[in-house]
Amino acid sequence: MITHMPDSYPCPFCLLLQGTKDSRVESKITDIFYRDKNITAFIASRWFVNNPGHVLIIPNEHIENIYSLPGEISDAIHRFEIETAKALKQVYGCDGVSSRQHNEPAGNQDVWHYHLHVFPRYRNDELYTSAHRKTTADERKVYADKLRNHFNFDEKDVGVIDV
Repeated sequence: MITHMPDSYPCPFCLLLQGTKDSRVESKITDIFYRDKNITAFIASRWFVNNPGHVLIIPNEHIENIYSLPGEISDAIHRFEIETAKALKQVYGCDGVSSRQHNEPAGNQDVWHYHLHVFPRYRNDELYTSAHRKTTADERKVYADKLRNHFNFDEKDVGVIDV
């Protein structure tokens, strides 16, 4: 098993799934717009300036990286990636979509819980060279509400998960 996660790591994504509300968790329950038995999708708390409302898809189980990602969970994540891409095109009206995922420090992984980014793309948006910024829960809620509506996901169904 390839791991870089520190001992006693307070995983912010597991804490989000558990409903923890403290400084270790930038994301909020209101950011979540989809959940099933395997995965959760939510609006990221940090955005590149020209790509607001980008999405993270995570396994509900704590899995550090791609090296230990079971095929069944990978299938669920990537099938939902397709649905998310279609939703971003329809709901955001973006010109395209990019996805990316990072593993290990040299691969720019900074949260030790597998996660897939899905970005709305716009012509000349300079995604890979622009700055990113921390957003507010109110900013994110606008995008989460749009996607929650698209997926007919009731915010009451979010609940917490025992990770």
